[in-house]
Amino acid sequence: MASAMSFLMVLTILAFAPFCFSDKFYGGYLYPQFYEHSCPKAREIIKSIVAKAVAKDTRMAASLLRLHFHDCFVQGCDASVLLDSSGTIISEKRSNPNRDSLRGYEVIDEIKSALEKECPHTVSCADIAAVAARDSTVLVGGQGWEVPLGRRDSRGASLSGSNNNIPAPNNTFQTILTKFKRQGLDIVDLVALSGSHTIGNSRCTSFRQRLYNQSGNGKPDFSLDQSYAAQLRTHCPRSGGDQILFNLDFVTPTKFDNIYFKNLLASKGLLSSDQILLTQSQASMELVKKYAKNNELFLDQFAKSMVKMGNISPLTGSRGEIRNRCRVVNKN
Repeated sequence: MASAMSFLMVLTILAFAPFCFSDKFYGGYLYPQFYEHSCPKAREIIKSIVAKAVAKDTRMAASLLRLHFHDCFVQGCDASVLLDSSGTIISEKRSNPNRDSLRGYEVIDEIKSALEKECPHTVSCADIAAVAARDSTVLVGGQGWEVPLGRRDSRGASLSGSNNNIPAPNNTFQTILTKFKRQGLDIVDLVALSGSHTIGNSRCTSFRQRLYNQSGNGKPDFSLDQSYAAQLRTHCPRSGGDQILFNLDFVTPTKFDNIYFKNLLASKGLLSSDQILLTQSQASMELVKKYAKNNELFLDQFAKSMVKMGNISPLTGSRGEIRNRCRVVNKN
């Protein structure tokens, strides 16, 4: 009898093991099968709508990836970046890193609307953003990863957090690394996640200083290949044209690969925050060289770092809410 009871106890422990140990493996209470029973078609719905959006506008892949990044670096991955200003909320969309720049909100809205029809009040906006970032990466050639799920949505936003926590194009290497470390990320994550600049665009205003007045002395940034700089100047004037877009990776701008790192080795990183990975840190320089040499190594580490970033301070359990619409908090 005693042995039978012991056997039953072992079975019980094993049955609940994925939930008991989800902290250890995924951080918080997140695990990939979170919606397996409550909304089994969730991943399929997200994937379908993201695929449609990227087919219509290839740039959307980078936009959805960036949206998740800008969410996670402010209060954690809680969909605070999606909230519009209302009542006591001042939207993060108005911050310097996001204003006139961050996009993809309408894709998240479309996904949320479809999921609310399929399984009302079940899938969080924060999880939608995380899965959309993964699906976008895969659609343009990146490696997939299992996305731990179970995040809940915040009831507020932080304009100051968005202004202060998100790395800026002209930040020093040490400032950027400090911002990553505040989120529990390290130099490997910094270099790997910077590789997301293998796709997408940047505005003239984000790198103009490198072309004309890098150090306040009226001279360009000489760490930038001068023939490349001359090409950029033809479309990015000294004044005006702030919103003109340039490919972050001019070689394979719509393919998720390691060419970004090869561009850095050729002194052709578009942003100052890109090129300093090679020029301001021996450790980051070695990582740049490794990823430039081995595409699979980069793709694998990028996937690992995305999972790690996606686990920044998630709201779980009874914290936060599952919004009915991603742009506004629920009414009590």
